[in-house]
Amino acid sequence: MRYLLPLLLGLLTTLAGRAHNHTPPLLPKPQVVEWQRGTLQFNALALECPESLKEGLSNDLIQMGFILDDADAAKLNVRIVEALDKVTLNEDEAYRLKVDNEGIAIDALTLTGVYRALQTLRQLSSDTDKNHALPYCSIVDWPAFRIRGFMHDVGRGFIPLDELKKQIDLLARFKINVFHWHLTEDIAWRLESRVFPQLTGYDNFERLPGKYYTLEEARELIDYCRQRHVLLIPEIDMPGHSAAFTRALGHDMQSPQGMDLLKQLMDEVCTVFAEVPYLHIGTDEVEFTNPDFVPEMVTYVRSKGKKVISWNPGWNYKKGEIDMIQMWSYRGRLHPGIPAIDSRLHYINHFDTFADLVALYNSNVAGVSQGNDDVAGAIIAAWNDRYVESTAQIVSENGLYPTMLTLAETCWQGRREKYFDEQGSLIDPDDPVAQANFADFEDRLLYYKEKVFADEPFAYVKQSNVNWRITDAFPNKGDLLRRFPPEEALQPTYQYEGKEYATRPAIGAGIYLRHVWGTLIPGFYTDPQPNHTAYAYTWVYSPVAREAGIYVRFQNYGRSEKDLPPPQGKWDYKESRIWLNDVGIAPPVWENTHGKKSNEISLQNENWEGRPPIPVQLKKGWNKLLLKMPVAQFSSDEVRLVKWMFNAVLVAPDGSKALDDIIYSPDKKRK
Repeated sequence: MRYLLPLLLGLLTTLAGRAHNHTPPLLPKPQVVEWQRGTLQFNALALECPESLKEGLSNDLIQMGFILDDADAAKLNVRIVEALDKVTLNEDEAYRLKVDNEGIAIDALTLTGVYRALQTLRQLSSDTDKNHALPYCSIVDWPAFRIRGFMHDVGRGFIPLDELKKQIDLLARFKINVFHWHLTEDIAWRLESRVFPQLTGYDNFERLPGKYYTLEEARELIDYCRQRHVLLIPEIDMPGHSAAFTRALGHDMQSPQGMDLLKQLMDEVCTVFAEVPYLHIGTDEVEFTNPDFVPEMVTYVRSKGKKVISWNPGWNYKKGEIDMIQMWSYRGRLHPGIPAIDSRLHYINHFDTFADLVALYNSNVAGVSQGNDDVAGAIIAAWNDRYVESTAQIVSENGLYPTMLTLAETCWQGRREKYFDEQGSLIDPDDPVAQANFADFEDRLLYYKEKVFADEPFAYVKQSNVNWRITDAFPNKGDLLRRFPPEEALQPTYQYEGKEYATRPAIGAGIYLRHVWGTLIPGFYTDPQPNHTAYAYTWVYSPVAREAGIYVRFQNYGRSEKDLPPPQGKWDYKESRIWLNDVGIAPPVWENTHGKKSNEISLQNENWEGRPPIPVQLKKGWNKLLLKMPVAQFSSDEVRLVKWMFNAVLVAPDGSKALDDIIYSPDKKRK
């Protein structure tokens, strides 16, 4: 509760600033903002800074779209200072930014802090007739957590270098500061080796043969990240996930011969990544047959001038034996004295675009509201155990950009009280402050969807106004086709077989009745039981009759699961259904029809992100929307993870955005 008042005051300050100055929204939201009346208008900047910084800063400003000129220009004064008032932690990224009638002033302790300030300056600037306009303001800002990153598993997949650069460039604009490059896997070794060229030999790939990164490309990406003040963390997985190493070199990593070969390889890797402070060595999901392997390899990599990161659970380190751990799965644990990166519940290959974004927005990091010696921050990870045909599919179906902007906000701002397993994935219908905070963030997220990510896969649409009533679950006794009273009439409560079944409100375009990770993360039902049927309903008011689209899903097909597609003519294998104005909405024709599970069959249109919206017709006035969601057991032959959930949101016919002028109200209230 101690954070509610500051958050509410911050929201009111932001709204007031926008009203007075018409400022573009800032993301992530700065720690301290004071808006003043007035606007600085200019068509060029006169840069004043230490001579040693001038060339780099000039390049940054030009790349951001500013014109540099000494004549008839607004002054931009950049200083490296020894201290900043009000900054409480992570001073190396902190900055002070002031805009008034005298110009723009940026103070920071480091060049990285200056770079973060420039990203805020870029967001503040709006173009007016080829000029720039900045609202008068005073900002003091710093990140709550020192690591805010994303990871790509390019071992199982492959993302071209230019695409990685584009993602790094776009996300650095929102103060994301880490790219974790998972380069090796059982399936393939994706980093060139001139010492052991057979590692990237065509026959050593089990997927996407011949696709790997040259050493020159690796150096190029290191420099690209450095210019954007992004820390690159390369990962060479050992001794697990190393079948590609064994195939190519003929020795298991944990054998004496394998360790000797691996050390030669580390000589090369550490030379290529000489400018990078960390090397990630994996150590997860493996049986340790050689108790000396991990300690010896950590010592060897450290002798090359590198700090070492390792997954947890993995090798059981004591303080001083490793430089940082990265927690994965619910079993990841903090180890006092060892800094930790939280990736436990940050695997977006399982995420729903809507519900899990809410969970991420509301969650703290590793149980703390700001970083400390033991909690460094968080990394969002995209694992593609299943073959994915294109980078666009990886980005869209995993919700990479909307999820990363959410992480940018939460890890920079901090102040969250609860972790995933306490607060769950729901927008609280009884907490107007929480609703207002999320709606404010969503507005900023969608602003940048249009302004920055217009040409990128960005599936998220507005959901904070989508209101439902969801019934208590009716026992179906294993009969998924069984009908219940909500199919006859919509009511706040129902009587069925002598028992009362209530309805409760819910908000959002994605609702987990039972989360993908079971009851580890709270869903709508506190004690979900198998062999039950749930209903969700709302009324949708449209001021005009119109053609629209609807995004619908009752099972989120994970990008790491070798699942079967839905049967033709059905939404899923659970007999889920949806009606608009009492007319059933039919599913699309499923493009995948295979009857044998395989990780090598890419998802097609199983998920709504992989298909256009279903065309629907809204009538003028109130439209009835009803969803039926049966479930049998929470395990099945068709999919590995049964997801008792739904997505439903009305959108423009092309699916680009939600309909702005409709009202979702289960009680038919237009206000």
